[in-house]
Amino acid sequence: MLLDFMKGLKHFHKGGVHPHENKLSAEAPIKELPLPKSVVIPITQHIGAPAKVVVERGDTVKVGQIIAVHEGFVSSNIHASVSGKVGKIDKVMDSTGFKKMSISIRTKDDIWEDSIDRTPDLVKDIPYTPEEIVKKIMEAGVVGMGGAAFPSHVKLSIPEGKHVDYLIVNGVECEPYLTADHRVMLEKPHEIMVGTQILMKALGVDKAIIGIEANKWDAIEGLKKIAPEYPGIEVQGLRVMYPQGGEKQLIEALLGREVPSGGLPADAGCIVHNVGTIYSMYMAVQKNRPLIERVVTVTGKSVKEPSNLLVRIGTPISDLIEAAGGLPEDTGKIISGGPMMGKALNELDIPIAKATSGLLLIPEERSKRQEVYNCVKCGKCVEVCPMGLQPVELSLLSKNKNLETAQAHGILDCIECGSCSFICPSNRPILDYIRYGKSNIRKAKAS
Repeated sequence: MLLDFMKGLKHFHKGGVHPHENKLSAEAPIKELPLPKSVVIPITQHIGAPAKVVVERGDTVKVGQIIAVHEGFVSSNIHASVSGKVGKIDKVMDSTGFKKMSISIRTKDDIWEDSIDRTPDLVKDIPYTPEEIVKKIMEAGVVGMGGAAFPSHVKLSIPEGKHVDYLIVNGVECEPYLTADHRVMLEKPHEIMVGTQILMKALGVDKAIIGIEANKWDAIEGLKKIAPEYPGIEVQGLRVMYPQGGEKQLIEALLGREVPSGGLPADAGCIVHNVGTIYSMYMAVQKNRPLIERVVTVTGKSVKEPSNLLVRIGTPISDLIEAAGGLPEDTGKIISGGPMMGKALNELDIPIAKATSGLLLIPEERSKRQEVYNCVKCGKCVEVCPMGLQPVELSLLSKNKNLETAQAHGILDCIECGSCSFICPSNRPILDYIRYGKSNIRKAKAS
């Protein structure tokens, strides 16, 4: 039985690494965090233009009420995640390390907008047109919840001249430690399936594949069991390999198609959405519920109770850490996201955002950079690069600000997965320099 299961697993074929999985919270059911005393909600929780604030200090708001509206097509609405009184509207530090305009709300009650369906009943019927579905998703402020935070309604607007025949649902969650998507698939399987059907209708496709890595075999089995109820949806197991959750790697693994350099999934005839995003789309369309909460993994080797918590957007990370047993004494670093692509945080009152998938607490002894040595020309970074790039060369070009050459050698195709830095025997900060180079290229283009 296990052998047959393994034979049917797909995977991408270029590069990749196998970091320790450390899925410490995989068996921890989703637990709803009590309401925070207050929230701080950034108005930029998405790629694109910041939303425009439409409330003032002293206003009373309900859960689900719009407090900032999207500005332009590539932007996203922001909603109140608690009910209470609006406080300061000012710049506050968020997980990027920069201060961004945010709206503070002091929690009073838990009063929701009347239009929101709060019942747990599954709603299978989809009586909406594709245009109505996209509008509901846009109004709900749904963005990509796998990390990129791209406004979801934009992805559903297929560029003229492009043809899409597949929807891919990304249930890979290949980052070590993180288990939020895993638990959503286990605990909300029918909602995921209906959400997939909603997106299929919006895109006008009749085929969808949900890709899940084999370390989540229970999610694969659970979704396969109910798949016959949902025509056109296939559940496909994948070998465990990082960074299989990258859009281009997942498309290649599932469909054998390649996204061209500088291209988008639509250029390969498909659209990819993270499984957490699919669930939020289900809630937006079927329950009229905006994106005001999400599941966040809180984990680490020293964490007392590794957890998956349902959290209101804007909740300070200190509340989540306390719910997982408190801050371990040996904590040396707190990372937003996973260890491969996450970013270190420098404050405990940074708010949870729409794209916050996890909080990883790393012990002091493992939080410091190791001594860096000269490159030994081993070529391992080249072997593991899933984009077929020359990471060490790109890092040196970036360090020396040789940006034109770096761009000519494909630096903008780097997905910043960190495989090169992970595998380097000399502990060289390869990805750091590549990010530096990409940032400088974008600044030059914008000027």
